[in-house]
Amino acid sequence: MTDTGDRQPPKDPTPDHDPDDLVGFASPASLAGRPRAPEPRPAPGPDPDPAPLFAPPEPAAPEPVDARAAFEPTPPAAPEPAFGRRDREPAPEAPMGLYAIYALILFAVPTLGVSAVVGLLAILFGDAPTEEPFASHHLYQRRTLWTAAIAAVVGVILIVINLGVFVLFVLVGWLVIRGAWGVFLLTRGRPVPNPRGWWVG
Repeated sequence: MTDTGDRQPPKDPTPDHDPDDLVGFASPASLAGRPRAPEPRPAPGPDPDPAPLFAPPEPAAPEPVDARAAFEPTPPAAPEPAFGRRDREPAPEAPMGLYAIYALILFAVPTLGVSAVVGLLAILFGDAPTEEPFASHHLYQRRTLWTAAIAAVVGVILIVINLGVFVLFVLVGWLVIRGAWGVFLLTRGRPVPNPRGWWVG
């Protein structure tokens, strides 16, 4: 026959045994404190790394700075020439006579050819430069003025058959273009590529 009553836990013959201590409950015995066994000491670790064989070089001492040089003003830079002539040598100075002849060529239209006649006389009786790039300009001017003189005479003659106006109109444009192109090359110290040509040159 089974016993239906509550069973009492068997009494532990040792008075220090505390069953609540096994499942984590606080008991009078655990609160009173028990001496704990000393924790084991950790095993000795390996020795620290030895000193490196090659020590890094020490940084060099900074060079002394001259305080006076820091406050000295820097000289201004030379201005750069305009229009892309930075790396070129300075253009040689042209004789003023060449500029004067070009001016007479360009003023031939408002003076009705009088300045062109004066320029042609200056070309014929003046001294011609022999060094380049000025010799090519002198030849260019002489060919321009001689061609203009012949074309003007032909144009005047052809007025009778109504072709002279067209010839004189073309002559005016041709003179202005050649004179302006010659001045452009002369101011830059460049020779005329083809001074004997009939077009710009």
